[in-house]
Amino acid sequence: MQQNGGSDSQTEQNQRPQQQPSPQPHPQWVAMQYPPTAAAAMVMQHQMMQPQHFVAPPPPPPQHYVPYHHQYHHHGHALSQQQQQQQGSGGGGENKTVWVGDLHHWMDENYLHSCFASTGEIVSIKVIRNKQTGLSEGYGFVEFFSHATAEKVLQNYSGMLMPNTEQPFRLNWATFSTGEKRSENGPDLSIFVGDLAADVTDSLLHETFASKYPSVKAAKVVIDANTGRSKGYGFVRFGDDTERSQAMTEMNGAYCSSRPMRIGAATPRKSSGYQQQYSSQGGYASNGSSTQSDGDSSNTTIFVGGLDPNVTEEDLRQPFSQYGELVSVKIPVGKGCGFVRFANSL
Repeated sequence: MQQNGGSDSQTEQNQRPQQQPSPQPHPQWVAMQYPPTAAAAMVMQHQMMQPQHFVAPPPPPPQHYVPYHHQYHHHGHALSQQQQQQQGSGGGGENKTVWVGDLHHWMDENYLHSCFASTGEIVSIKVIRNKQTGLSEGYGFVEFFSHATAEKVLQNYSGMLMPNTEQPFRLNWATFSTGEKRSENGPDLSIFVGDLAADVTDSLLHETFASKYPSVKAAKVVIDANTGRSKGYGFVRFGDDTERSQAMTEMNGAYCSSRPMRIGAATPRKSSGYQQQYSSQGGYASNGSSTQSDGDSSNTTIFVGGLDPNVTEEDLRQPFSQYGELVSVKIPVGKGCGFVRFANSL
């Protein structure tokens, strides 16, 4: 019996190891998992790596000029019919150059290139600068490969905001190329504008006339080569003779900046640019008042040349006052000449 009991006990012991494999699937499953310490370490490592993986790249350095790849819509900057007519004038089929006005002093060729680079058809760009100071005159020229591209720029960009500013583009067909050369074909329809305030620039003079006369092509304030300052007069060029005649009447006495203008006819030089017209019996004083040519019975102004630099207007007035009532005496600075205007013809 004992033997049998021992045998039973032995049998029972033999059976126990055979029962142990039953929970084996659980240890095998656990063995496939990461140990808690290892899992925690991996979680910490993942948390440490996550910021590096998801940190956004630093922003690019600010660009000085923003490329103009789309139009800047701005309320109230729609083109008026008059502006559209103005752009239409001067835009002959061969014209590929656009005038850009109202430029700030910091707007250089690089800036203008960034404005129009999206066209992909820029030939040349030039900002007009004062020869003495090197500062911008407030306008420039952009030449394109084709007339069609220049025309699209005028239509699409005019009135839109310039990049990095709150100022709209002011564009027009250019009558001078980027080399400031002018065609000699056809009559020159220009007027002389005198008594300009010191702060009047080419751009302001152009805008003053172009806002009323769509055919205005160019405007130029004459600058003293020695001082770099305005000489107080300039010239405005038209594309239509009728508008030119109207301007000579309607704009005489009209204000540009803080002073009324005096308007007269202008005679172009053979080279590009303009000069005041002088003759032995008359011409244009620096204040812009016009005089008549020789032999005209209505002529009341005489030209006096070869004056000493120290001669004043009062010095000139005294010897001529004995010949009649004087209206005005003018001596342009640095010209060595003067103009004496009488109330009646001599």
